[in-house]
Amino acid sequence: MRGDGKRLLIYAPVPLHRKDGKLYLEDQARNGLRLWAENFDLLTVMMPVTDAPMPKSWGPLELVGPALERIKVVPLPMAYRPDRFLRHLPAVRRQIRDLITQADYVSFAIGGLFGDWGSVGCHEAWKMGRPYGVWTDRVESEVTRRMIGQGHWRSSVRARIFHRPMAWLERRLIRRAHVGFFHGGETFDAYSPFCRNPHLVHDIHLSKSDHIDPAMLEAKVQAASTGSGPLKILYLGRAEPMKGPLDWVDVLEAVQRAGVDFKAQWLGDGSELATMRARIAEKGLENRIATPGFATDRATVLAALRSADLFLFCHKTLESPRCLIEALASGTPIIGYDGAFARDLIKDNGGGALVPPNDIAGLATQLIELARAPGRRAELVRNAAADGMPFDDVSVFRHRSELIRAHLPPRQ
Repeated sequence: MRGDGKRLLIYAPVPLHRKDGKLYLEDQARNGLRLWAENFDLLTVMMPVTDAPMPKSWGPLELVGPALERIKVVPLPMAYRPDRFLRHLPAVRRQIRDLITQADYVSFAIGGLFGDWGSVGCHEAWKMGRPYGVWTDRVESEVTRRMIGQGHWRSSVRARIFHRPMAWLERRLIRRAHVGFFHGGETFDAYSPFCRNPHLVHDIHLSKSDHIDPAMLEAKVQAASTGSGPLKILYLGRAEPMKGPLDWVDVLEAVQRAGVDFKAQWLGDGSELATMRARIAEKGLENRIATPGFATDRATVLAALRSADLFLFCHKTLESPRCLIEALASGTPIIGYDGAFARDLIKDNGGGALVPPNDIAGLATQLIELARAPGRRAELVRNAAADGMPFDDVSVFRHRSELIRAHLPPRQ
């Protein structure tokens, strides 16, 4: 699209990793930079940087490709501890103000308190009289609040202290924003009342070629209609309390008790993975549930999504997980706890089934009924693919870029 000669400034909270003086970034974030650059002539992106050991899935920044020539990456200190944040704040504020002065459009991701340079960017833009956009993909204060009483006692205490100031800051920045970009129904419903110009957007990294192709979809529909073999159940994501991994295991225990033949897999790492594995062993589900950990290979992930019969999720917080879109695009019905995001995704074609949050028995009943109704399952597969059809990375980044141009007055 490009060609307007405008410079976009954004803050993205995905961390850069620095090793031997070279910057590394995970693959989806690199794809995001490339897509932003496809829609603007010049892109400046601020990101926190760390020298900590880097995950295997991170690659050098150069993998962005030729678009990197039109991208300026500005590393900012990783400063989530209050003392580090306050120490770096004066210098970073000056740096952000300089970048705002040079940009035509400014839009910042927010979500946090100390160390959230996107929030600092919003505040500085407001002080300078510059219209800014705000973007978020989950209700961070609510995610933090739900950590009270969970995990290590220090995390619980921090959550109790910080969640209210976080909520106040979120609303203040959103009220001052010229436009709000809220990823998914959960964040849109939570934040749109405080925003003068809210927009529901999506942030995904599936290409059109990643969608299940028509021949593969037809084969999947036919296989589902026969009802042969064990029901293949999948989840893709971090094993963290907010994702409900223990609920997920309890649901599957109830499904086993009902005599359903199934094989399930949780692809992902996380702080509750060990607890989850212990629960699986305690309930005698080792032959039914696999927990191989994080899958770094994109082809492996896509193959798992396409081969699954159902995508089972137990999300507990106000967020908009991309994995649900990835499942739909793979022709895999989403079955899980109700929420504005999931509900919005399947409203047109009904590519899934939802139950009230925390209703383990109700979710198990859905799986049991679907296991015994192959015709209904085949219908859901087709509907899921239809619900996933509109979502691809080029389209969603173009949509957000068009909203920026339409609703953010450029620098005069």
